[in-house]
Amino acid sequence: MTARPVRARRGAWALGLWGALAVAHVAWAAAPLPPGVDADRLHQLAADLRCLVCQNESLADSTAPLAQDLKREIAERMAAGDSDAQILDFLVARYGDFVTYRPPLAPRTLLLWGGPLGLLGAGGLLLWRQRRPGGPTSGPAGPVPHDPLADGS
Repeated sequence: MTARPVRARRGAWALGLWGALAVAHVAWAAAPLPPGVDADRLHQLAADLRCLVCQNESLADSTAPLAQDLKREIAERMAAGDSDAQILDFLVARYGDFVTYRPPLAPRTLLLWGGPLGLLGAGGLLLWRQRRPGGPTSGPAGPVPHDPLADGS
């Protein structure tokens, strides 16, 4: 009979802890920008970057803790006077070309840029080979057995 009040207390503590964490997260995410940081510039730069946690969401739209850290890092670099190109170079050096939605055309990204074209070309070649006259599907599958009735005997 004492198990029920203990569970209720544990549930109340867990609920209270989750509530406190939620309030702390909202307060942490809504921290004011450092002085001298243009919010529109920050949003535009963050919109051009990929969230490393979500991967299909921009940094500007993500609420992941790492995204919040990266936005804060970008704001601090803007406040320090870094240009967009310097901030982008810093993030690419730290996280790789994956952080950008538009990776550069370079030898290390040729597979990324050429892969879809190569797959499309391979699929077209396969389709062409299957559809052409005299292709693999137009002839018999194997040797034709001799039919004694066919020659009139």
